[in-house]
Amino acid sequence: MRLRFAAMLFMATMPAAAADSVKVYAAPSLSAALRAAGGIYSSTHPDTVINFEFGPSGLLKDRLAAGEKADLFASADMALPESLHQSGKSGTVRLFARNKLCALAHPEARATTANLLDRMLDPKVKLATSTPKSDPAGDYAWQLFERAGKARPGAFEALSGKALQLTGGPNALPVPAGRSAYGILVAERRADIFLTYCTNAVLARKEEPALEIVEVPPALAVGADYGMTLLAGANPAAIRFGSFLLSPAGQGVLARYGFTPAASR
Repeated sequence: MRLRFAAMLFMATMPAAAADSVKVYAAPSLSAALRAAGGIYSSTHPDTVINFEFGPSGLLKDRLAAGEKADLFASADMALPESLHQSGKSGTVRLFARNKLCALAHPEARATTANLLDRMLDPKVKLATSTPKSDPAGDYAWQLFERAGKARPGAFEALSGKALQLTGGPNALPVPAGRSAYGILVAERRADIFLTYCTNAVLARKEEPALEIVEVPPALAVGADYGMTLLAGANPAAIRFGSFLLSPAGQGVLARYGFTPAASR
């Protein structure tokens, strides 16, 4: 299926004249990929400046719903941008990338795909997630806990009760700018196992090579669909950048950073 990002699909209100500045609010897991995509786009559109603000998708959605101005919202889920669309603050939501959860683990956690549930349930193992409702990554972790509960009675209560919500919320632990929060938190043993996006885990391991990326077993696996929407009043430059993200070139950039193309099933 050919991917398009036509203005008519978004139904966004546009000014008569194109602007050369695009404000993008986006999930932190997209930061490296979108900065790279923005650089490539700007190299062929030198009159367009792409400005990014990254933050937990739920918190960004609340700010946009309260009236903050942006042109494009790229979320780590579909529901948050859809809520903006339903309230009349944005156009149609488009799926533009896919991700999934992995476990970033300290070697001393001795976690493998086969024993991951047992290791997460071990009272001595510090399990961490992002913050549900504020950040879709936390919601996806809770979905994983629900699947664990179906596979093993009592697992949901145990996992949701012990999980440390260290990122993605208003009280997230601070980390140095430009560094992976997940890599630092696991390397410093604030968490032994951190459930995060596989793309985040790859970036964290580049900074902390001793850490391990553990694939989630199929029975517990949770995928993440990423959606984007143009905000009401978005300028034509934003439409063009959104179109680029859905083009083969833009999808190729996302794929290089570990995202699955939107067309894949």
